[in-house]
Amino acid sequence: MSPYRRRQGACRNEGLKQKGTELRSRLGWAVIREIYDGLPDFQVRRLEGMGFGPFLRLEELAPDVALIQALKERWDPECHAFLFPWGHMVPTLEDVVRITGLRVDDQAVTGTTYTSYQEPVERLLGLEVRGERSSLVQRTALQASLGVASARRQTGEGQAEHVERMTDDTRAAMAEEEGEAADRDLRRFLTLVIGKLILGTKGDPVGCRCLPLLEDLSSVGNYAWGAAHLFDSLGTSSRETGVAGFFPLLQVWAYYHLPSLGRGVARRRNAVPLLQHWRFCQDELSLRRQVTMNHDALDTTPFGHVQWTPYVRESDAAQPWVERGRPYFGRDIWLHCFNTVVPLHHRLVARTLVLHQAAVEFPSQQRSWERPGRRFRGIQQVTDWTVRVVSEATSDEDYFLAYARKYGAQLYKGSRRPLDPEGRITSVEGILHSTIQQRDDLQAVVDQLWAELDAARQMVGGASSSREDPGRPVLEGQLAAAVTRAEDALGQLREREQELRTALARTTTLEAEMAELRLRPEAAEVARWRQEAEAAARWQQEVAEETRWLQEAARLRAEPGDLHTQLGEERHRGDMLRSEMRGLERALSLVRRSRSTASRSGIPSGSAGHYLTGSFGRQRNGEEARRHERALEGSETGPRVMAPPSPRPPKGTGESG
Repeated sequence: MSPYRRRQGACRNEGLKQKGTELRSRLGWAVIREIYDGLPDFQVRRLEGMGFGPFLRLEELAPDVALIQALKERWDPECHAFLFPWGHMVPTLEDVVRITGLRVDDQAVTGTTYTSYQEPVERLLGLEVRGERSSLVQRTALQASLGVASARRQTGEGQAEHVERMTDDTRAAMAEEEGEAADRDLRRFLTLVIGKLILGTKGDPVGCRCLPLLEDLSSVGNYAWGAAHLFDSLGTSSRETGVAGFFPLLQVWAYYHLPSLGRGVARRRNAVPLLQHWRFCQDELSLRRQVTMNHDALDTTPFGHVQWTPYVRESDAAQPWVERGRPYFGRDIWLHCFNTVVPLHHRLVARTLVLHQAAVEFPSQQRSWERPGRRFRGIQQVTDWTVRVVSEATSDEDYFLAYARKYGAQLYKGSRRPLDPEGRITSVEGILHSTIQQRDDLQAVVDQLWAELDAARQMVGGASSSREDPGRPVLEGQLAAAVTRAEDALGQLREREQELRTALARTTTLEAEMAELRLRPEAAEVARWRQEAEAAARWQQEVAEETRWLQEAARLRAEPGDLHTQLGEERHRGDMLRSEMRGLERALSLVRRSRSTASRSGIPSGSAGHYLTGSFGRQRNGEEARRHERALEGSETGPRVMAPPSPRPPKGTGESG
């Protein structure tokens, strides 16, 4: 299916839409299914012969975005596997072929890649690429060339009417007879299916790198399209909103191998491929809440609840693609998709193959010679495709110790498990689970030995004479000895199991106490930082207060000088006012005296005024006023008789002759 990205709601033709950093779909599965239903019968037969029939008949599966996101956050790109508390885990080729129905045998999906696909797209599809140096073709143009110009439902159109209209539009656009036009239609449809669903891109355009392999339509069915499925984009950041490839495989793989998560709802149990067994159960909780719940469920899933062999009871009679791919199951193999080659490390996940696993050398990106880079052109010539993964380990103890030591801090993503940075709890849990598995296996051996011993005893007791079969008593003795040894070993395993359970409880308690002890210094440090912050705040407040007082003191020191200057100015102003007042007082006293003198001499007040203010008498009048004032100041008893007039004759009068 096309890569699912962020959206909210549900729509058959538009994909799912949800808020947040979610996966979203730009092309619903229903669109391709409706185009497939509109193909002529001879085109359907050709697709069946290529091996795409079971895959194209699948019904649409709604994406469980919360489960995909939770699994994506546990993907380790270094070893190319999922990190779970119970060890490494990865989908195998058996998962791919059983779930999708795509073949994983025959030729690898690889070849030559080009910088520009303009020429093959125009020649084989009759379309245009997105750019000169692009391997993408517009989905809308490709979809329209198949008769579906728009997948949107028209106003007032029901679901059945919408599906029928799209199917009729496809049927009308397709060539009805074999020939070049029919081959072009089939290449367009296969480009949409392979480029958008199987090797799906993250965006809306469709990848057309597979187009050179579609030029010869008779050889299309010889490629292992199921083995070309990659999980490369799982190694990207959790904020990435797209996952390339047909990741409904990953969703259903989790349904089968981790049934305790309870995310899928089973339906149509006898349908094949197994993708048709399930439908997604909608959840009303927010995406982040669902992801957290999935992490908690993965953290607390008992080791014994992991289903390592979910296909034991599946019948292969109706699945010929499984029989063809069986030689490739359980092998270290390279997954090819043109210039990208990814190793499928079954040696890292031998327990997935129900094998005990010893400590392994984990791949490292710092040692590039141990595996090819992500970008590798052409087929890997030195890879042995026939080496089956085997394990000579009799216990998983070394594996779990090494696994927990390397990944202890990365295993738990939820909030319901104790902190285990060193992986102590994980390693003990893993060893305990391995011991339980060995105990169960040995119990089955003991039960089988007892059954054989009982059968041997019955045969010996029913014989007419021991001479007829002298080896039976010997066989009975050997079986009895084997039963005794097996029961002794079983007893030792049970004692080991009890010791491990006690050690697990003790380790969990110690880790909780160590976590608390680790938190105590942090709390004390936080308290110390808080005290220091409060002291710094008080110091800053005191500094601000001291600065304010210093500014006030400087203001007070500057104020006396300002007051002294102001006082001097006020004194000068006062002296000037007093001088003016004295002048006014003298003028007033002069006026009073002048009036009194005028009244005594009989001069009218108007003449006196004129005399005082005349054109030539101001200075003289002033001198006269000063003489009168001095005369008055010199009198001790009061005013004297007016002094005799000046001997100088008055102006205007002459001497008598």
